[in-house]
Amino acid sequence: MQKVWGATELEYAFLFTVRKVNSINLEGFKPFFNDMPIDPYIKGNYRSRRLSRFTITEDKLIKLPHGHLFQSKSYNPLVGDIKREFAELDDALIELDIFKNLVLAFTDSCKLHPEAEIGVHQIRTTCSPDNLGNPAPEGIHQDGTDFIGIFSVARDNILGGETHLYTAKKEKPIFNKILYPGELLLVNDHEFFHFTTPIKPEMPAPGTRDVFVLTSPSLLIE
Repeated sequence: MQKVWGATELEYAFLFTVRKVNSINLEGFKPFFNDMPIDPYIKGNYRSRRLSRFTITEDKLIKLPHGHLFQSKSYNPLVGDIKREFAELDDALIELDIFKNLVLAFTDSCKLHPEAEIGVHQIRTTCSPDNLGNPAPEGIHQDGTDFIGIFSVARDNILGGETHLYTAKKEKPIFNKILYPGELLLVNDHEFFHFTTPIKPEMPAPGTRDVFVLTSPSLLIE
């Protein structure tokens, strides 16, 4: 467990909260979700993904060396115990002030220690009239980290994609909400399981759901 301001355990910590990040102009993110690499670890070719890791030093974003995402099967029964490799976030995206503002919104809200490592996943889930898109193919789960942030960038021609939080896998959700563009859901991963329902098109055309998922620690290894 990593350090937080004034504590070595999660004594202070929120359970979950939703906030609107007003300092971010979402239009600046949208071009970077086009032509993303397909996630090769999920069948169906409906999910695209990039991943990088950072620290914050004196309000400066420091990009860390390339790493591999690793979760045990106890947290991710679908692709656990596999070293997964994803393309890094686009350098031009990382240089945007709005991207720095997003990472700072996450670190400030979680009161992370200055040396804490943050993983930033850029994810597009697609659907079509013939195929659903599944933002959480592993089902109801925890990530095996301390804190999770889910930031909604865009919802285009979709129904569904509702995020749920649970105190236990077999219980009913204690929170359920569609995250609309600009909303950031912050979750204490030690306390809750999470899930997002599949998406389908609202009109008979392709649909997309674009999000950034931030975690600390990053769960990346060399």
